[in-house]
This record gives sequence, structure tokens and C-alpha cells, in this order.
Amino acid sequence: MLGLRSLSRAMLLGFVRDRAALFFTIFFPLMFLLLFGGLFKDSGVSKVDVLQVGAVPVLDSLPADARAELDKVMKVERRDDAASALKAVKDGDVAASVEQQGDQVVLHFSAADQVRAGTVRSIFNSLVEGANQAQSGVPPKFSLDTQQVEDESLKTIQFITPGLLGWAIATGATFGAALTLVTWREKKLLRRLRLAPVSPGAVVAARVGISLLIAFAQAAIFIGVASLPYFGLQLTAYWWMAIPLIMAGTLAFLSIGLLAGSWARTQEAASAIVNIIVLPMAFLSGSFFPLDSAPAWLRAVSEVFPLKHLNSAMLDVMVRGRTPEAVLPEIGILLGFAVVLTAISAKLFKWDSI
Repeated sequence: MLGLRSLSRAMLLGFVRDRAALFFTIFFPLMFLLLFGGLFKDSGVSKVDVLQVGAVPVLDSLPADARAELDKVMKVERRDDAASALKAVKDGDVAASVEQQGDQVVLHFSAADQVRAGTVRSIFNSLVEGANQAQSGVPPKFSLDTQQVEDESLKTIQFITPGLLGWAIATGATFGAALTLVTWREKKLLRRLRLAPVSPGAVVAARVGISLLIAFAQAAIFIGVASLPYFGLQLTAYWWMAIPLIMAGTLAFLSIGLLAGSWARTQEAASAIVNIIVLPMAFLSGSFFPLDSAPAWLRAVSEVFPLKHLNSAMLDVMVRGRTPEAVLPEIGILLGFAVVLTAISAKLFKWDSI
């Protein structure tokens, strides 16, 4: 325990005193939160998925050529149960659900993706206007009622905070593990630790403990800033599930850092490897913008990235209000990722740079 405490203190002091690490771990990702939150605080193509509940004459009566054009930008699936359709929209599985009550077309959409929401509303505005124009010489018959499935007081900050927080956690854990391992190897500290009366388990536990501490500090800062009245973040009742998600995500990205640190022989090489992995992963995992409008192959590729699962799960519990059971698969994926990469890192690990 003495060795664990000493190593943990040394790692924490090293992190706090490293201005570059502090900047890139906390302040640099926080700049994106402030930038995106400020730009979109008052506000987001490709084919969108829409559930049709019952008969919708505005859609069903379209001529074949018009329907063929519509099918190029929108995929419509019929569903009889309105409640399940609304749930699918709220969970982010589809862009919207639509039903028709007399002459009024009712469109339910989710604010979780401003791009898809704007696209589907634009499509149905055009459909309703086209149906009214077809009835020439008479006052407009059809009207469109758009309804947000979430609380309408929710702002865009709700949906960008989880992604940027996920990126910050990925950056902190990966850089921390990789640079610590390479630096200690270069300065012969690993060799000394190997000969010191400190078990490898204490070394690993210290690194994991400090990484978790940094991750929770990042979460506290991000959520605290986003919750300021200027931004107006509102957490759901299941926000606390972000805690095990952050823990699992930190372990997953620690394993990436260990792999990079085991492979690299210099700090510059480790930094380059981590940047090549983490930054593209952030763009391909929805940290900066939703992937719903991306090509299908790109969305399929993103499923192999642990950051995609971390971002999606935190969005579910922090914003969409999904139950804890809904994100258990993502936690399992993150932990499985950590186990596999840690095992590979153990095979590549060397105490000395020679």
C-alpha cells in the first residue's frame, strides 16, 4: 500500500505540473465545449428513417414518380403502435414518426440530431405544401404540426456535451498511459521499479487510479460548465449511469495508451501514435457531429471504435433518459476492448528501451 500511495502521488503531481498535459486533457477539449455550446445554444443530406403510424393520405396518395423521388431521401416504415413509434424516435433509432389526424399531419421528431430533425421537417413541409397546391382554387386544406419528443426546453448543449466529454476522457487516458510508460522507460524508472519492492500490480493500480481521478475531474468540469445558465444543460434521472460508463471508457482508452506506449520508443513517437488514433476516432465516433448523415459503410466502421459506444451510451443516459439496462452492452464492449488490448500490450511490453 505504501508503494501504491507513493506511485499515485508521483503520477498525480506529474500530471498537475505538466502544463501541456493539463491543457490537452482538460482545457483544449473544454474549448470545443465552449465554442460549440456558444455557437449552437439557440438552435442542425442524407436518407432519413421515418415511421408511419396508420394511414397518412399525404404520403399514401403521392404519384408513383413523386414517391420514387421521395424514397431517395427518406425511408418510410409502417408501424401500427404509436407509442412504440414515439419511443423509437426518442431513443434515436429513427429520425421521426408521422401520423395524420384528419387534415393535420403530425410529425414527431427528436432534437438529439439537429441535422436529421431539420431534414425531416423540411421534407414534410414540402409534402404538405405540395398537397395544398394540388387542390388549386381552394384554401389550404392540410397543415403540419411538428412536435419534439423531448422536453422542448432542452437545448443543443444536451447533445454535444456527452460527445465532447467522451473525447476528453479518451484523450486524457490514452495520452496519460502512453507518455507515462515511454517517459519512465526512457529515464530508466521502469528498471528501478522492477528492482524496487513494489509489485507490478501496484504500478498498474496507481496508473488506473490516477486516470480515473482525471476522468471524473473532466466530467465534473464539463458538466459544471455546461450546467451554467448560459448553456442550460439538464441531466436526466439516469445521469448517474455515466459513472460506470466513464470507468469502463477510461479502462478502454488506458489499454490503447498502454499499447501505444509499449510499441513506441520515444515520447514523440508515442504522442504521434496517440494523435493518429484518438483524433480521427473522435470525428468518426460522433464526438463533434452526428454520424446519421454519414454513408452506411462509415457508420458500420464506427461501430468498431470504443469511443462510439462511450458517446452513444452517455447520450442515452444523460439526455435521452434511457434505463441503465440499455447501456449494459456498451459497458461490456468497452471492458472487452480493454481486456483484449491490455493482453496485446503485455506481449509487447519491455522494461527497457533497448
